[in-house]
Amino acid sequence: MSLNICLLPGDGIGPEIMAQAVKIMDVTAKAFGFTVATSEALLGGAAIDAAGTPLPEATVAACTAADAVLLGAVGGPKWDNIEKSIRPERGLLGIRKAMGLFANLRPATLFDELRHACLLRADIAAQGLDVLIVRELTGGIYFGEPKGEETKDGERRAFNTMVYAESEIERIARVAFEAARKRRGKLCSVDKANVLDVSQLWREVVIRTAKDYPDVELSHMYVDNAAMQLVRAPHQFDVMVTGNLFGDILSDEAAVITGSIGMLPSASLGSSGPGLYEPIHGSAPDIAGQDKANPLATILSVAMMLRHSLDMAAPAEAIEAAARAVLKEGWRTGDIMQEGAKLVGCEKMGSLVAERIAK
Repeated sequence: MSLNICLLPGDGIGPEIMAQAVKIMDVTAKAFGFTVATSEALLGGAAIDAAGTPLPEATVAACTAADAVLLGAVGGPKWDNIEKSIRPERGLLGIRKAMGLFANLRPATLFDELRHACLLRADIAAQGLDVLIVRELTGGIYFGEPKGEETKDGERRAFNTMVYAESEIERIARVAFEAARKRRGKLCSVDKANVLDVSQLWREVVIRTAKDYPDVELSHMYVDNAAMQLVRAPHQFDVMVTGNLFGDILSDEAAVITGSIGMLPSASLGSSGPGLYEPIHGSAPDIAGQDKANPLATILSVAMMLRHSLDMAAPAEAIEAAARAVLKEGWRTGDIMQEGAKLVGCEKMGSLVAERIAK
């Protein structure tokens, strides 16, 4: 089997962590008897510098032609003051839309080896954290119309619109129900149905869709309570499903309480075609080029890519097991460093994981 993977290194630490991802793909392919062909395309600030746009047409063509897409990171202060319509983040939103990637899967897992880094009280951390947040990715307030800025009564005002159609809600709900079936059989739908009309529709459609999944226990929670419960008792959650804005916030909250956003991968999927996989951390321009970045989230994103887009569970499990083995042996990058551990840089961490896969 030969896989065609499109790489989007992007900005900041993106090229550094991408180099480690390629290393992992190569050694995994050799260990499991398949081949990987990679190509690179521009996205974000790198694309602005080279082509004047955060999402060149050539990038869309390369991504849609691939078996899967692996992304590093986009953005940085270099592009903070340019016209907002062409900022790096527009490239990320645009590629998701162009590829029809409506479902973002973000697992937040507290590794036993990193329990010391958890930001929660020790008694809460001891109960564990293993939640999958399923975020709707191409609708909601980030894409709703009308939006913009105007001057009224002598002052500027800006506005955005949160819009969801029944079909958009149902398809993301089905992704979440299917994911819950493969985990612990519990799904919590997060909304603001006590205030927002769009959330009232959201809840109605999720309840209706639940009839097709009698084996999954469905609950509902307002987003403000969900944010509180994630730090009060995160072990209560299995799978959470929510809209674009709420999911953006909750998934980052779930990630950071594990101790480091440098550890967590994500997958963005559509109903067909290639998926896009990326670490949830940003471009970290303050440490770019210094061999300080944690590549494990990107490496674990490779595992998600093999599992979800390419139906290759065994290689995915091998990558995950290798990452855990390296942590168990005490190797750490700076963001997860602890007393008595062995500090390594981005390149060395990637090599350590690769060596264990090869074994």
